[in-house]
Amino acid sequence: MYLIHVRLRAPAGVPEPPGLAAIISSYAQRAGEAAGKEGCGLEHVSVHPRPGGGVTLGIFLLAPSLVAAEQIAVRLVEGAFAGRSDVREYAVSGAEVVLVPGPWWDD
Repeated sequence: MYLIHVRLRAPAGVPEPPGLAAIISSYAQRAGEAAGKEGCGLEHVSVHPRPGGGVTLGIFLLAPSLVAAEQIAVRLVEGAFAGRSDVREYAVSGAEVVLVPGPWWDD
């Protein structure tokens, strides 16, 4: 499982759309069903507003590789937002796994 951080930008003053995690989860379920699968690897979505505007989504998903996970995360968000007027102000500005140093790293 991978945790991909997808950063969304929006013009200043645009509020976070309500139900953002549900919008993405619902889309992922429909996309998986349309492809004849149970889902497209999405396990969970968390939403974190950023100071100064924008949102970071924490997208937990199953994927065969890191590169695939990043690509799937972007496709999920962009697909979920397509044609929705309530999120049209938001755009993906980046998607990546964030490396967090820990005690297992050599200094």
